[in-house]
Amino acid sequence: MSERKGRFGEHGGQYMPETLMNAVIELEEAYEKWKNDPVFVKELEDLFRDYAGRPSLLTLAEKMTRDLGGAKIYLKREDLNHTGSHKINNVLGQALLAKKMGKTRLIAETGAGQHGVATATAAALLDMECVVFMGEEDTIRQALNVYRMRLLGAEVIPVKTGTKTLKDAVSEAMREWTSRISDTHYCLGSVMGPHPFPTIVRDFQAVISKEMKAQILEKEGRLPDAVIACVGGGSNAMGSFANFIEDTSVRLIGCEAAGRGIDTFETAATINTGRSGIFHGMKSYFCQDEYGQIAPVYSISAGLDYPGIGPEHAYLHDIGRAEYVPVTDEEAVQAFEYLSKTEGIIPAIESAHAVSKAMELAPKMAKDRIIIVTISGRGDKDCAAIARYRGEDLHE
Repeated sequence: MSERKGRFGEHGGQYMPETLMNAVIELEEAYEKWKNDPVFVKELEDLFRDYAGRPSLLTLAEKMTRDLGGAKIYLKREDLNHTGSHKINNVLGQALLAKKMGKTRLIAETGAGQHGVATATAAALLDMECVVFMGEEDTIRQALNVYRMRLLGAEVIPVKTGTKTLKDAVSEAMREWTSRISDTHYCLGSVMGPHPFPTIVRDFQAVISKEMKAQILEKEGRLPDAVIACVGGGSNAMGSFANFIEDTSVRLIGCEAAGRGIDTFETAATINTGRSGIFHGMKSYFCQDEYGQIAPVYSISAGLDYPGIGPEHAYLHDIGRAEYVPVTDEEAVQAFEYLSKTEGIIPAIESAHAVSKAMELAPKMAKDRIIIVTISGRGDKDCAAIARYRGEDLHE
């Protein structure tokens, strides 16, 4: 795959104000210097094992497999990582890199709050300052995670502009980075933004598919027929796909948040409804209105309601290597409840989008086929929101 200066086909690139170019160049040079350095690699591996709890399990969903009556379903359990999601993988990598660069302060954007919690956690561990930008709307939906971030010593700043959600938090974090490049690293949480972020985040998340591949070969002696993951910006999906891209027998399926349906304006399914544009420092696909402005998006999931998708996903779509399918709120909620009752695993509502696709796909496949679903996070944070969706008011 061509990565000409951070390009994935026509996507990616660096569309940045001059004020940020030096920071982006500094980050790229530091990453090139450290990514294969034996000391850095060992430090990160030690943190993954002794702090984050990796490798995460690959669990056979026996009851789900039996109930659906088709392909064998395995779950890649990123929900078991410290802090409860895949976000810790990338954050530990970036925080360690920031330390090597002499930075003392981490800033981050967050939607569902999991990336913010992971960043606050790494900052506490590595003795760094931490500021997290979060859309005001999301601070209400994810009050528990806001409390967790503050408990970990981070300052959480509610963003009151625009739609008061993830895209506005990203914009605010970039603005803040412009003003304090000298001591601050912007710990971007997904495979998006200007080069080198999409590459850095993919590389740190690729541990998911590296483990997945070794684990399925050990358990089944062969590769899976399909790998399914949810996609907002797309970091857990990119991490799940990365080591299978060359294995063309493996279907790669990304599940986008369709919200109330891709035929409505209340959706966040970028590949299914968006078109090419430039935003947040990258060229990719974005949900846009008739005038080419970034459109407001909606999903029950605070982590998937981003109006764009990472440039490498856009490229995998263009070349037909990965499929991107829409999953509605209702389908995701049903999958959330189904996995909880069937396997005793409460998935993040983000991950439930991927579970929903597996529920649809498995019965259509033969019993000797294998599907792996990435459970990108645990669902404790979503219980109050799902209860509200079902008409029950829970006081957190």
